[in-house]
Amino acid sequence: MAKSLGIPHDRMPRHIAIIMDGNGRWAVQRGLERVRGHQEGARTVRKIVTECAQLRKQFEGPNFLTLYSFSLENWKRPAAEVSFLMQMYIDYLRQERQTMMENNIQFRQIGRLDQLPDPVLDEMNITLQETRGNTGLTLVLALNYGSRAEITDAVRAIATEARTGKLDPRDITEQTISDHLYTAGMPDPDLLIRTAGEMRVSNYLLWQISYAELYVSQKFWPDFEVEDLHEAMRSFAGRNRRFGGLDVSNTL
Repeated sequence: MAKSLGIPHDRMPRHIAIIMDGNGRWAVQRGLERVRGHQEGARTVRKIVTECAQLRKQFEGPNFLTLYSFSLENWKRPAAEVSFLMQMYIDYLRQERQTMMENNIQFRQIGRLDQLPDPVLDEMNITLQETRGNTGLTLVLALNYGSRAEITDAVRAIATEARTGKLDPRDITEQTISDHLYTAGMPDPDLLIRTAGEMRVSNYLLWQISYAELYVSQKFWPDFEVEDLHEAMRSFAGRNRRFGGLDVSNTL
């Protein structure tokens, strides 16, 4: 039993995915520029990532934390805001590499990475290289990411293998598709958290969250605290996950 959380070890989520929503609205409500909301949101990222790393160390879970950082659709935002977000991401990687090393965090990134600016890719590659030997929490940042694009890319790769004779179409399974997604080799999320009270998944990990438990917080992301994370995990632990089968507890 993880006494500080009240969660049995076997009910600890192994992979948590988060849609970090509400940065802009947090700022607007306070009469601030939207970029201030993103800055505060980055501070929340640090708190939640560090807490997950400590939980991984103490209670062997979660093993993966995947954060929706920048979607393909986010390019539609004002150019100044997009430029600010890209620079903020560069600064985040530079500033947090030491934190990742101190907390034994391995970094991973998913999305259409070839479309990102070179300075972003440079910092990303440095962080990937420096943290590759870490064995604690795996932090996955979804940048320039969209789930439909991910599935499209997977289908293209599978079709190419079939056309060149490397793969028989009759041998294609769900695992084949999973193995061609950006998240290949990662377990599917157990728990999906969304902040700001929004009741949608916004083109995020559509294949992977087929059986994830959903938790919606009314708080904007900058206001999301460690205790809110704990509450989401306790909610997850209290649910009966049937995966389409019968509720065994009601069939005895």
